[in-house]
Amino acid sequence: MATAFSFAQTTLFSKTSPSLRTACLRSFTFCLPFSSSSTALSSDKLHNKKWRQPVASVLELGGVKIAKDDVLRDDPTNNVPDTIFAKLGLQLHRRDQHPLGILKNAIYEYFDTNYSNQFDKFDNLCPIVSVKENFDDVLVPADHVSRSYNDTYYIDSQTVLRCHTSAHQAEILRRGHTHFLVTGDVYRRDSIDSTHYPVFHQMEAVRVFSPQDWEASGTDGTSYAAGDLKKCLEGLARHLFGSVEMRWVDTYFPFTNPSFELEIFFQVYY
Repeated sequence: MATAFSFAQTTLFSKTSPSLRTACLRSFTFCLPFSSSSTALSSDKLHNKKWRQPVASVLELGGVKIAKDDVLRDDPTNNVPDTIFAKLGLQLHRRDQHPLGILKNAIYEYFDTNYSNQFDKFDNLCPIVSVKENFDDVLVPADHVSRSYNDTYYIDSQTVLRCHTSAHQAEILRRGHTHFLVTGDVYRRDSIDSTHYPVFHQMEAVRVFSPQDWEASGTDGTSYAAGDLKKCLEGLARHLFGSVEMRWVDTYFPFTNPSFELEIFFQVYY
């Protein structure tokens, strides 16, 4: 199986405006193979039967104890299967020797080196969030397809498994953090193929800008922040991949303006 690790976004916030502006969503995505078991099993132990990860009845996620019945509820809106509950709590991104942990720490190194340890790090936040946190707080329109039961795992009508690490942005901003990185497992009802899996991982960076940051530059806040975003992500791409060909593509998301995607050239494809 494979998991995707997505460096998700940089969010901009002006103290002179009550609005929250997001400049870039899912700049690039990495797909890495992983095993849900850290212990190799011999063929005689398998006895020709497919091995499955044992499902714990109680998990501790982000300091919160979660019972299986808290997630697999007898609720008409609940669409979380046992197979997805079994993925909760694996914390692959927190294992330093796992490919996801190695990649996460490489990104931490880049931000610590280039931004003098300004970015606070969050990688143990509970993936069970409210509909408000997952959609409303990040300006996902009420009629957006991602809110449907076909796309999102609902625990009940007001609670979901997070579709993105952005579900934690508003709360962390309210706590007063102005520079932070959020890493975590995210869940979407995708059909499994070579590039899709219902569980993957995201990391996003959020930075708060104030008028004093851009006034001396002679540009408006949006242009200044967009330029800073592009410089940051181009540097991160070189840090991770070396000297690679890359390009920016203007794109559209209903909840971000402006929006960009950074594409990396690999073999014959961007």
